[in-house]
Amino acid sequence: MSIINEVKKVVTPVDFSDNSRLIAESSAYMAGKFGASMHLVFVVQNFEDYSGFFVPQMSMPSLEGELVESAEVKMASFCADMREFCESAGVSELDYKVFMGDVAEQIVNYAAEMSSDLIIMGTHGYKGLEKIMFGSVADKVVRSASCPVLTINPYTCCK
Repeated sequence: MSIINEVKKVVTPVDFSDNSRLIAESSAYMAGKFGASMHLVFVVQNFEDYSGFFVPQMSMPSLEGELVESAEVKMASFCADMREFCESAGVSELDYKVFMGDVAEQIVNYAAEMSSDLIIMGTHGYKGLEKIMFGSVADKVVRSASCPVLTINPYTCCK
């Protein structure tokens, strides 16, 4: 059996950075070639990862709830904007999920839970302090995913 017959579910993480649309469109193109469904995922980084840093005095559950709620709204809008492109690319189904936690861990867990056949993600999202503190999400996903991972460098393709 060839891989073309096997890829039915594609998971694509987005982070709402400038590169997210390019990565999502590239993923939709690939998913469409396979006739696969596409599952966008966004992960709100939880505050436990910022231990040792100053975190403003406020109710953490309230703040985290607001962040997830805001991410749900933004993800619904992002998905709605992608729908026409996905349909024209041949994507069989488009949906999305928002999680909270460790970004790489949540992506890998969701892909496993979905029995995803492929993860397509960018090599570059947000940079600077976040990358120094947390390392490369793409690297962590590649090392721990139970399915193949296709990484796309948005600075050398797609433009």
